[in-house]
Amino acid sequence: MTKSTLFLILLALVDVAASSKKDTSNREKRDAVLIRSKRRWVLSTIDLEENMPGPYPAIVTQMYNDKKEDNSVKFRIKGDGVTQGPIGLFTIEENSGIVYVHRPIDRETNPIFHVDFDVLDRLTGATLDKTLSFNVEIKDKNDNSPQFTPSTIHAPVPENTPEGVLQAALQAHDIDLKDTPNSQFTMKVVSQDPASPKFTLKDLPSTTTVKQLAFTGCFDYDKTKQYKVLVEARDQGTPTMSSTATVIVDITDSNTHPPEFSSAMYNTEVMEMELKEILRIGIKDKDTPNMPGSRAVFSILKGNEEGNYKIETDSKTNEGVLSVIKGKNFEKTEVTELEIAVENEEKLFRCVDGKAITGPTPKPNTAKVSVKVIDVNDPPVFKKQIEKVYRNENGPLGDVLFVPEIKDEDSDVNKLRYELVQDPAKWVSVDSKTGKITTVQKMDRESSFIKNGTYTVVVHAIDDGQPPATGTCTVVVYLGDQNDNAPYLVSKNAVMCGNKVNRVDVKPTDLDGPPFAGPFTFSLGGEEELKSLWKLDPTTGTNTSLISLTSLPYGSYSVPLKIQDQQGLQAEDVLQVVVCECTGINTCRGRLPFSSRLGPAAIGLLFAGLLLLALLLLFCFLFECQSKNFQHIPLNLQDEGNQTLVKYNEEGGGSIYKPEPVFWKESLKTPSTLPEYAVTDGYRKGENGTLRSPAGYNFQYNFQEMSSGGGVMSMPHHNWSTVQRERNESRQMSRSYSLARTERNLAEHIERKISGFPEEQRDYPAYSPYQYEYEGRGSDCQSLDQLTVSNLGDNLDFLQNLGPKFSNLGGICQQSMERRNVRL
Repeated sequence: MTKSTLFLILLALVDVAASSKKDTSNREKRDAVLIRSKRRWVLSTIDLEENMPGPYPAIVTQMYNDKKEDNSVKFRIKGDGVTQGPIGLFTIEENSGIVYVHRPIDRETNPIFHVDFDVLDRLTGATLDKTLSFNVEIKDKNDNSPQFTPSTIHAPVPENTPEGVLQAALQAHDIDLKDTPNSQFTMKVVSQDPASPKFTLKDLPSTTTVKQLAFTGCFDYDKTKQYKVLVEARDQGTPTMSSTATVIVDITDSNTHPPEFSSAMYNTEVMEMELKEILRIGIKDKDTPNMPGSRAVFSILKGNEEGNYKIETDSKTNEGVLSVIKGKNFEKTEVTELEIAVENEEKLFRCVDGKAITGPTPKPNTAKVSVKVIDVNDPPVFKKQIEKVYRNENGPLGDVLFVPEIKDEDSDVNKLRYELVQDPAKWVSVDSKTGKITTVQKMDRESSFIKNGTYTVVVHAIDDGQPPATGTCTVVVYLGDQNDNAPYLVSKNAVMCGNKVNRVDVKPTDLDGPPFAGPFTFSLGGEEELKSLWKLDPTTGTNTSLISLTSLPYGSYSVPLKIQDQQGLQAEDVLQVVVCECTGINTCRGRLPFSSRLGPAAIGLLFAGLLLLALLLLFCFLFECQSKNFQHIPLNLQDEGNQTLVKYNEEGGGSIYKPEPVFWKESLKTPSTLPEYAVTDGYRKGENGTLRSPAGYNFQYNFQEMSSGGGVMSMPHHNWSTVQRERNESRQMSRSYSLARTERNLAEHIERKISGFPEEQRDYPAYSPYQYEYEGRGSDCQSLDQLTVSNLGDNLDFLQNLGPKFSNLGGICQQSMERRNVRL
């Protein structure tokens, strides 16, 4: 036998052994499932009824378990009524298993209880068996009566309600066990007051707990206004239980009494053609006032075929108010008889012998009214109240616009007189006898009195009756337009912002209407050279634009224009154009307002200023007249030359420090008084910005603007803000002393003063001098640029004749120094 054969035999044996073992295991399991087990719990029936009379605690049942061996086990209970509400209702004696109930049970509150029982080892407390759970149902007892919701019902019922079901429902409910005799009940009417009409209950479909109140017969509000009905609900339990509800039926008044007139005949009168209230008619009604059953409704049955009258109800008094709404003419009718009827808003309800009567409504109560028409003077009547007349404007004078056609039933039309009552423009006149309206002035369609192309004239016709009566006619004249107005500019002034645009809008208008107005034709007037500066674009239309062809200097320009309307009527106008630089929309820079208005306060201040100025001038005059040292300085005006006030541009830069002025004396001492600040012509401007002094020295300078608005002159390499002081000092010197200074002394003095200033007061401008253009005529003397020490030496004779301007300046300085007692 080979090895492979032996291996196969061993595998077969192993498989057989495993299969046998598996079958044995499955059989054991099946046998275990089919083993019958003995019942472990023994439970007596728990039978509880609600609201048991007691005494308590009462035994409910006793529990048994086959695990119990003598006293080795104990019982435990839990669930509803034990550990859950209502707590303490059930308990169990742990040794015997007896279950107790401790108080009555209301089924309507707790219809069922879920309770769990356990058996435990007395020593260890271990659970010995599975928990026993069951529901304890409480048996119902008829301890609740049916209850109405609500117990009192109020039901308002109209008096005219037909017999049958009322809008009053009664509902009851019994909380005992559903679908048992204890909860099933019936309802019925047990009593009512008063006894008639008879009330009963009707079933409401698809429900047994709701009933409706019904009655037979009819109500009488005048006899009984309220009914009380007692309804009972009784169940079918043992013993039966019941309850009652009260239904209060309130009767509301209806129209059971027809209205009646206070009188069967009424008389009244009215003036002919007069419109007003002529009669008030009272009624009687026994129904409740201010209710639909008593409110009156009047109607005119006869006599009002032409609709001259109407009758209404006064809501406060319930009277009938008869009025004339269309005038009655005496010549046609003298007396009118009206038949008037009255009813109520609500239909009349009738009940006979306890039964409502149906059928046609009886006829309403009626009365007769006699209306007498009193004759009065009838006014004249125009054929038409409004007459339309069509004319062209600017028609000829004396044109007849209107001849009236008029009639008067009680007056002679030949004796009528006519008056104009409306002619605002005084364009027409009326013939007082014939009423003919004619024009006395030309009628202008563009006048302010024309409204929508019409002119309105109102004329009266007055008869000779007593009192006189007046008829009115309105004549509306429709005026046709003519081309009698040339076009013109809406505005003749315009602003062209030269820095923004090169055109201005031109807007014409024409008082005439189409087709005598726009579109317009535009062209330039004036000379041909105007076309090289301006053009109009477009040349036709409702408006155009004036366009500048070149860059125009800022200023005002007058541009003549020609404007022609659609029919060729031409007008010439001039447009004033201001060309400027604008800061806003058509607002020139720096442009002042055209006008201003002064208030009372401003006018008062103006007069006060003028008065103060006059007082100041008077004071100066008195002061000058009282001066003892007054000296007249003759001025040779013929030698003055051309005096020119020149305003130069100003430069910033230089020091704003003003040093103390020093007057030149032989001892070089500082005076105690300060000279007046002034710029004199003693220093003249030379070529290349040089400053020429009387002593002949040449200085380079710059004139710099100070923050205060004044100016100083500065020089390179030195703090030349002291030049102003030197100029002031030179103005205070007499000409004899100034000419006595030698070149050496003058140079030493200037150098000494400059070196004496503190370092912080010295200023060195950082730019070259600025040369201004010279205006006016210079001095007639020899140029100071040519006067130098090197070529003249000590010869100062040239200073004796420096020209008329320098002489005048010296005289003024001399006079000022003498007034202030300044000694040199």
